[in-house]
Formats: sequence, structure tokens, C-alpha cells
Amino acid sequence: MNLTPTLEPEYDVIIVGAGPAGCACALSLADSGLRIALLEKGTFPRDKVCGDALSGKVLTWLGRLAPGKALPGTEVSSDAWGIRFFSPGGLKIDVPFRTWPPAPGKPAPGRVIRRIDFDHWLAERVKELPQVTFFEGKSVTELDMQPDQVRIFAGEWITGKMLVGADGANSFTARQLVHAEVDPLHHSAGVRAYYQGVQDMSDQGFIELHFLKELTPGYFWIFPLPDGGANVGMGMLTKDVNKGKINLRQMMEELVANHPTLAPRFKGARRLGPIQGLGLPLGSKPRLSSGNRFLLTGDAAALIDPFTGEGIGNALFSGVIASRHIRKAFETNRFDAQLLKAYDAEVALKMGTEFRLSHAMQRLVRFPWLMDWVVKRVAGNPQWQKLLTSMFDDLDLRDQLRKPSFYWRLLTNR
Repeated sequence: MNLTPTLEPEYDVIIVGAGPAGCACALSLADSGLRIALLEKGTFPRDKVCGDALSGKVLTWLGRLAPGKALPGTEVSSDAWGIRFFSPGGLKIDVPFRTWPPAPGKPAPGRVIRRIDFDHWLAERVKELPQVTFFEGKSVTELDMQPDQVRIFAGEWITGKMLVGADGANSFTARQLVHAEVDPLHHSAGVRAYYQGVQDMSDQGFIELHFLKELTPGYFWIFPLPDGGANVGMGMLTKDVNKGKINLRQMMEELVANHPTLAPRFKGARRLGPIQGLGLPLGSKPRLSSGNRFLLTGDAAALIDPFTGEGIGNALFSGVIASRHIRKAFETNRFDAQLLKAYDAEVALKMGTEFRLSHAMQRLVRFPWLMDWVVKRVAGNPQWQKLLTSMFDDLDLRDQLRKPSFYWRLLTNR
């Protein structure tokens, strides 16, 4: 539909999607003086199928975006102090974050909080901004991109000068604007459910990643929540799911019931609600995320880490990066694709190296024997455990995993 504009746009920026990416963009524009419309198809508090883990990257960005605003406390969230790895052969190793052991009064470097609580908290921070008009229960069904403005239809026509697509993995804006499609080689399928009473979870706040042979090159996770609760799920490359004609929900039920490592821990556990599915567009392939009068952010721009599956931190970061280029567009009164492609360049600069290394690590997981061997060697060597810990936030160290010299030094304990 092509409508002839008759009025000055109601807003300067229209943001579609009030998840982490959309909210981060709005919060980053708090002092810009721009009129912002933020549209969310759900009504808060609303759920989002996710692993619910917040990395140190997330907590750092939240401290900048909403300074002095504390996340919901221990009644709905748990501290995360490290990662407990299980290799395909059943070997276990605890990898604490660099801040271990905890210093008195120092917050944990990670958290686990249900998305229904986290997203609601984040949306409330945006609702405090006077220049943001927050629409809930508004699904965008039409886009009308014109040379001098943007129109969206969400039960009514809303006009603006720029559009930010932040509407998640199944993004309507990405499909319309860049013809985004699922690429099975660069997309993961996952399932998640909440459980009560899973046994033998870490009493030190370590999240669990199980690299099972059945899931190669994906993993099974158990993330502790308060009062004996847990977020439990698993993910695999969509290519492998399609090739094996795998029913992930059924597979998860079978693993919980019969896997020798998992079944004893779930024997007395109770599942709370259904097993729900999620799609994860991975950042292992560059994609166009800008054009005339628009930017795509977060999952809509396929910015999920190919190895860890983390999306929240990259969504927040992309929202912040988008805000910088929005400011420049309004300062120069230019909204063309040539100017806005600098957004893609900055995203690639800031996230590209991490994505490439994570993609390489994803490929290494295809060799279960190699993971077993690495975990066995690292488990008996405190120096290598410290190095593995550092690799989670030091990309130069993570790059060592791609090099044969890393495994030679591990073999010789050098």
C-alpha cells in the first residue's frame, strides 16, 4: 500500500519491539530530544522463550543504560559465578568467572532471571522517559517506506522519520526490509522448559552446559533459579535438526528420562508448564541490517553468538550502536542507505571477531573426542583452568582454541 503523506510525521523514531534491543535503543536516546514511538506486540509482563542467563556483558550495559536501577532481587533471580561443563564422555569441570571467589559485597558477574521478569523491568525503565510513547498490544502488519518518511500499520497508521526493527528472531521488519530468511547453516533451533526440584545443582551458582553426543554441535543446559527452580533446555543447528528429522521436544523428554547423566537428577523433578520452542538466528554470517530510513537490531539483525547462544548482550549493544547512528542521521538530516550502512560496519567491527571465533568453536564441538580430551587435561591443571576462565571474556585467548599450538601445549603441559 502506498499512501501519499499529508502531515508531518508524528514521531522522529519508530522502534518496533520492546525487548532488550528496542529498549536499549530508546534508553540510549533519552537525552536526544527526539520523539520516539516504541511498539510491542505483547502486553507486559509477557514471556519470551529464552535461556534466561544474563552475562557480564549484559550487566555492564544495564549499568550504563539504567544507572542506579537495580534488577529484581533474589526472589526472582539467581547469581551466576561460573560455568560447569560436562563433556560428551561425561567428564565434568567447573570454570569460575574471573571474579571467583566472591569478594564481600561484590555483585556476581552474571545472573539468571526469567525473561518475563527481566523484560518487564527493562520496559518499565523506558516508560519512565517522557519523550517515549509506549504502545503495547500493537502488532505491525504493514510497512510503507517512503522517500521522506516511514509509515507502519499496527491497528492504526503511525508515521516517523526513521524505523528501528527490534522485533526478535521472527522479525516482520527484517522479512519486509531485507527479505530475511532462515538459513539452516546459521540458525539454531531450541526448546526450553522450567523445572522444580532438579537435583545436584551447584551450590556456588554455576550454570551448567552439557555437551552431549546426541546434540553435537549443540548443548543441553541447566540454569539455576531461586527456590530450587531451573531453566532447562537444549539447542542444535537447524541444519542438523532438519537432516535428522529430529523432534526436539520429544528428544528433550527422552534425555531427561533416560540419559545416564541427566535422568537421576530429574527423577524427582517436576516440569512447570510445556516445553516451548525458540529459533536463534546466529551471527556466524554477515547480514544487511540497514537501508533507507531503517536499522535492524538484536535478533532481528541475527546477532546471536554462534557458540554460547547469547543474544541479550548483543541485543543491548546493537541498540546502543543504533542510537549513535540515529543521532548522526538527525544531526546531518540524512536518512539514506549510504549514510546508515556505517551502522553495519560498526556492528561488524565491534562483534565480528567474537562471532568468527565462536563459529570456529562451534565447529570444534563437532568432535566429541576432542572435547573429552581437552576437559580431561584441563581438569587436572589449575593453570589451564585459569586460562579457560579467561577465554570467556578475552577474545585473544579464545582465538587460541583454533590453533594447533594450543593443543600441543595442552598435551605437553607447557
